[in-house]
Amino acid sequence: MSPIDTASAVAHPGVSASAAVPGWPPCPSKIQAWHHERLAIVYVRQSSPQQILEHRESTALQYALSERAKAWGWSPTRILVIDEDQGQSGRTAANRSGFQRLLLEVNQDRVGLILGLEMSRLARSNKDWHHLLEVCALVNTLLADLDGVYDPCLPNDRLLLGLKGTMSEAELYTMRSRLYQGRLNKARRGELFTQAPSGYVRVSPAGLALDPDAEVQHVVGLLFDQFEAVGSARQLLRYLVRQKIRMPIRPVHGPQRGQLEWRRPCIGTLLKVLHHPNYAGVYCYGRKRAQHHRRCGTSRAAMGQPQNWTVWLPERLPAYISYERFQMNQRRLAQNRCFGQARGAARGGAALLTGLARCGRCGRRMDVEYRGKRAIPSYVCIRAAQSYAAPRCLRVAAEPVDEIVSRQVLRALAPAALDVSLQAAADVEAEQQRLEQHWQLRRQRAAYETQRAARQYNAVEPEHRLVAHALEQRWNEALVNQRQLEDDYQRWQQQLAAELTPEDRALLVYLANDLPALWQAPTTSAEDRKTVVRHLLEQVVIDAPADHEIIDVKLHWAGGFVSHCQGRRSLSRYQRLRDYQPLVERIMELRGAGQTGVQIAACLNREGFHPPRRGRPFTRDMVYQILARGGLTHPRPSWRGDFQRDEWPTQRLATTLGLSLMTVHRWMRRGWLLGRRSPAAHRPWIAWADTAELDRLGRLRDHIRAGKCLSIPSSLTRPTMATKTD
Repeated sequence: MSPIDTASAVAHPGVSASAAVPGWPPCPSKIQAWHHERLAIVYVRQSSPQQILEHRESTALQYALSERAKAWGWSPTRILVIDEDQGQSGRTAANRSGFQRLLLEVNQDRVGLILGLEMSRLARSNKDWHHLLEVCALVNTLLADLDGVYDPCLPNDRLLLGLKGTMSEAELYTMRSRLYQGRLNKARRGELFTQAPSGYVRVSPAGLALDPDAEVQHVVGLLFDQFEAVGSARQLLRYLVRQKIRMPIRPVHGPQRGQLEWRRPCIGTLLKVLHHPNYAGVYCYGRKRAQHHRRCGTSRAAMGQPQNWTVWLPERLPAYISYERFQMNQRRLAQNRCFGQARGAARGGAALLTGLARCGRCGRRMDVEYRGKRAIPSYVCIRAAQSYAAPRCLRVAAEPVDEIVSRQVLRALAPAALDVSLQAAADVEAEQQRLEQHWQLRRQRAAYETQRAARQYNAVEPEHRLVAHALEQRWNEALVNQRQLEDDYQRWQQQLAAELTPEDRALLVYLANDLPALWQAPTTSAEDRKTVVRHLLEQVVIDAPADHEIIDVKLHWAGGFVSHCQGRRSLSRYQRLRDYQPLVERIMELRGAGQTGVQIAACLNREGFHPPRRGRPFTRDMVYQILARGGLTHPRPSWRGDFQRDEWPTQRLATTLGLSLMTVHRWMRRGWLLGRRSPAAHRPWIAWADTAELDRLGRLRDHIRAGKCLSIPSSLTRPTMATKTD
């Protein structure tokens, strides 16, 4: 072995001596004396960990380049080996810390020569490669490979380096294309599997099989059955957590690779199971496409449409559900989204038609708006206002519309109420049986783990105390887990409703005839009502003309039938009533006949007239109010009493201060304003306020209007007369 080979082997013990090339060529003329004053950097890189393990000769040749730098005149202390990028691809410099370090050294004008086995080791991207060439040309840094030394400042060398960089990038795409075609050919045969979904295991030669564990198969089947019952992935997650059901997972990495583990369910895992076509027996490839994010420079896999998938082979794998059920689940998941034309999942909230209401004027979906402390819902059409800054199309209170829809839904359910109730009872019993089977499987597994730990402990030799101690701890843990599982099973049995007896079925038949009471029962949640409505109705078109109180509602049923209904809504003024003129004429007619206000109100209620507010009959005061507007009654005589000094009528004081009469009376009740009742027959209120009092009231008004209601000083709420008395 030559001295150079011996030095290489000593410097890098893991490199074979056969990789060092004896008889280096003499120092090229491009290398000047001032180049030796700088560093000579040897850049070492392999594209993958597999290449590091299998292609050791290539790694040895790269490390041996340091001997070439010595032969060309660099001292060992001026040679720097950068091998931080081992196992990193050269297609980008984003995650290559070694390449970034190399650029930093060159930018600081401390590098005279860069050595690489070939130019593709430095970069396989034209962007990174030409950036390195530009920096090297600015600081007169040379590049060298096994073919020679290149000066980026020389046109011919620069042209040759550019061609080598282009060939390196083209070679990368050629290799990727060759590998992709091989994967695609295997996928078209239905034999390419990256990892098995939950509930499946890999089998030879190439394929998937159902997990041999009976509990795993039962949990996966229970998951699909319960999703059809609740209709939402979020509700399915709550059900699994409530029943303490865990998901079966077989890790693909780590020390427990391929071993069955039970983990707490999460929404991401459930969505993967519900969206994966393997559970319907379909083999697919190309289901997700990588999408690059320009801002953060990263990529993520995005789900494509089934018609755009590369490979689609139905009935190729063992299935948990049929393909028809899979399609139905996908449609339901798509409708549960909260954007676009999807109606969203059934959630809490008083509005019954969330996601189903459509505007009868523009056809857009109506949103739900909750206002006030009582969160009173309303259906509003604001899409045109949001998109085109147009006025709001329609706004109607949700209560009258929900009443109309509820009556129609209950009428449609009435003929099948008994069958639906009995089917619901059968579903409850079936669910209890599935849960009972799940608990029995869990108990069998816990008992097996305990017996296995006991057998392992009994099989160990007494001399192996450390091993026996560890096995004893494992046995104790298995016993504790089994005992805890038994306690949970006992609690579940206590909470479980007993099976329906014949007496219970008779009671259920009796209650089925009173669906309205069941619909309005406190135990029936808004989410349950919405779920029932969504099974029966596709959409509800609402239109409410602005000039009267009638609401037009069109119900589009699931079978394609369309029904039309009408209802009434509350209005703020009598003039907006559709029958306002007939109402006034009828009241005047009855008044002319000599009837009293009570008699007129009773007659109007019998004849079907309605006041603006829904659910309220006509009263005597309402009749007198309409008569006063028509001039058929004398107005109440105004009282002109003797006012004392600095006393005001409350209406006049309210006008002077710019307040409402209600606010003035509220301040008097709270003691912020002094007043008294008049001795007149109708006993109006009289307020006292001198000049100082008016100033205090004005400052109190400004303080409240500034939004400082929670921190009002006592000097603003205490009347000036009380202050003078003190």
